[in-house]
Amino acid sequence: MKTADPELMRAINRLNVLDTIRRHGPISRIEISERTELSTTTVSAITASLLDDGLILPRHEGDIRNEAVRGRPRVMLELNPDAARVVGAKIAANRMVFVVTNFRGDVLSKLALPIRIDRQPIGVIADLVEDGVRRCVVDAGLSLEDVDSVCLGFPGVIEHRTGYIRSSPIFRDTNVDFAAEMSTRLATPTIVESDAHAITLGHHWFGKARDLEDMVLISLEQTLGLGVLHGNSLFRGAGGLSHNLGDLVLGMGPNGVVRLFSQAGESAILGEQQADGRFAEAIRLGRGMNHAQALIKADDDRLISAAIRAGEAVGLTIANIVTLFAPPRVILVGSSLALGEPFLNSLRDAYALAIPPSLRGVSELVFDDSTDDFWAQGAAAVALYELYESPWSTTGPAL
Repeated sequence: MKTADPELMRAINRLNVLDTIRRHGPISRIEISERTELSTTTVSAITASLLDDGLILPRHEGDIRNEAVRGRPRVMLELNPDAARVVGAKIAANRMVFVVTNFRGDVLSKLALPIRIDRQPIGVIADLVEDGVRRCVVDAGLSLEDVDSVCLGFPGVIEHRTGYIRSSPIFRDTNVDFAAEMSTRLATPTIVESDAHAITLGHHWFGKARDLEDMVLISLEQTLGLGVLHGNSLFRGAGGLSHNLGDLVLGMGPNGVVRLFSQAGESAILGEQQADGRFAEAIRLGRGMNHAQALIKADDDRLISAAIRAGEAVGLTIANIVTLFAPPRVILVGSSLALGEPFLNSLRDAYALAIPPSLRGVSELVFDDSTDDFWAQGAAAVALYELYESPWSTTGPAL
């Protein structure tokens, strides 16, 4: 019988222990053992290595000067916030948001730049992103030499392992090697990730999925994205590919295949309204959905019908995803939530009709209007996660 690779098992155990300290610290070694189901001997060896590496810190509970207190003070373990600093960014068509965080995920500085960058030459986009990263780092009182990693979250289909952006509404070109471009410019390791994956990890670390090991997130932005968390890790496709939920096939129509983006994408929802002067300006500035919300409240029939149609399509999609994965929670984020009750009510109704009876009540639907800052913080979490994993295949004692 084939046995597990000892090096791989050591790496998995180290990641498990460090992630447990991140989520539950300050925490004792005994509590770590209970939560990870690792032996106390294994936990002691791993935590000793993490202390030597400077990734965690001890905290002594109790007064060691009080002779009336029997026994040794209890040693609690927590992340060392100064072990690393990273930059996370959300790059959208009309806005860029940057944050600098420490190893614990605390935000040290943030910067928002409301500037249109979509369909610009690659060099121009790289210039703007580079300036944003450098400004945010300076605002944190740091230099790029103090930064361990940068993660840039883009809409579209991203190949995480290679850093290639296969397609994105931000770029004119396909298969853009943007990670290599920015790594060279910043002289700092740079990761490119899908914005949907970034916000998924953000919710797992800081938001509405901190208590879960498995969940699904659906991003309803300029593109429609999907994030799947399983066993505390992001599920990726071949080559680390992200998932373009908008390409999901809903069925066949008179003109051929009907995909989700044709029913629930931003352009499908806004439709002919894009030709109107004031609305066109709102869309150009990235405020189309907010303006649509105002028109829906004013009983604009075309937009109400489009919102209902989009909600039904998304509700059916969620039912299919729950049928496949049965996650305990499905989190929906993005600008389409601004469409309000017509969209949300049709989504809920379609989901209730489509979900199999055997799976009713299994998955909780959560609607979240996360700010762009939080999306950028999610990108920082991706960078931190890479740092968590990276040193462990070669360091640490044999367990």
